[in-house]
Amino acid sequence: MSLLDLETPCLILDRTRLERNAKRMTRRYEGTGVQVRPHMKTAKSISVGRIAIEGNFGGVTVSTLKEAEYFADNGINDITYAVSMVPDKFPRVAALIKRGVSLTAVTDQIPIAEATSRLALDEGLVVDMLIELDSGERRAGVLAESDELIELGKRLHELPGTRLRGVLTHAGNSYQGRSIEEIRQIAEAERLCAVTAAERLRAAGLPAEVVSVGSTPTATHFASIEGLTEMRCGVYMFGDVFQSEIQSCALDDIAVSVLATVIGHRPDLNSALIDAGALALSKDRSTGAAGLPEDIGFGMVMDVSGQRRIDRVKVGHVYQEHGMLVSEGSFPFDQLPVGSRVRVLPNHVCMTAAMYDGYHVVKGTDDSEIEFWPRINGW
Repeated sequence: MSLLDLETPCLILDRTRLERNAKRMTRRYEGTGVQVRPHMKTAKSISVGRIAIEGNFGGVTVSTLKEAEYFADNGINDITYAVSMVPDKFPRVAALIKRGVSLTAVTDQIPIAEATSRLALDEGLVVDMLIELDSGERRAGVLAESDELIELGKRLHELPGTRLRGVLTHAGNSYQGRSIEEIRQIAEAERLCAVTAAERLRAAGLPAEVVSVGSTPTATHFASIEGLTEMRCGVYMFGDVFQSEIQSCALDDIAVSVLATVIGHRPDLNSALIDAGALALSKDRSTGAAGLPEDIGFGMVMDVSGQRRIDRVKVGHVYQEHGMLVSEGSFPFDQLPVGSRVRVLPNHVCMTAAMYDGYHVVKGTDDSEIEFWPRINGW
């Protein structure tokens, strides 16, 4: 089987690039004292997970309990569930802990800490907890200098059903950076937030052994990691066009693409259609930021090998199951006849991958032995 035999649209994963990306991040933190805990919310695949944890300590980060259950089923037993804990999720958390999983949850709310403790006591458990911090994203978390930090820390430490382990933050605002220097400034703010919070907890007589940070841009460009213990990042494994625009990766690091078929020509509109639309590609647009000073629409169009960009062609519009290829000049209909295939590099690989049940895995340009790696979706 080759790429020409696959039904489209489908998700292609270049194992050579994946392994290179994973090793690069592992080596960046090797010997620093900072553990890499890969975030699996994008990959959602044990085959990818095993490559990501190779050379690291073996723990992962997840964003859903379905991910936690799936990775535990596949032998990974050190898991951080990095979304705010709520009581109705507790039965599944308890079930994981009872089967021997070292699961750490997060919260930024005293009432949640108290409810978790009550539920844990009912099950005869103690739940490891991290305090979520807001280091600039303004999504969730308490501020490092706030009274709430110490109050929450005391409750988690004193309550009989919870065990305070430290702090966690995510600099999602790093995705707004448009230069390496700007991302380094955001990374330093992320580091200072986490380290300051941990030091304040320790000064109050509270434990803070875990000082956990991480996003792919900041993990790639940190100038200092002093005081940190853990790096959680995930999209670095795959990369995408947006990550290349903000210089977290190069275009030839992008490991995931969507294989699509040209299904129609519209010479009157100087365009062609492919069978990959909004559901197959996502509706995330490129930004035309520093790394790629042009708007490539809803995905970068490559030839079927994934090695050569189709000059001047981009996915200009998406409909549910149609993508419209457009060109700044005369459309190269001769290069893209009906029935031919293209590979589209995604702008936001997390959203793109979420629509598929697995990866068709190739090794660079060698598609003579295509493997299929399942992935999971849902919550």
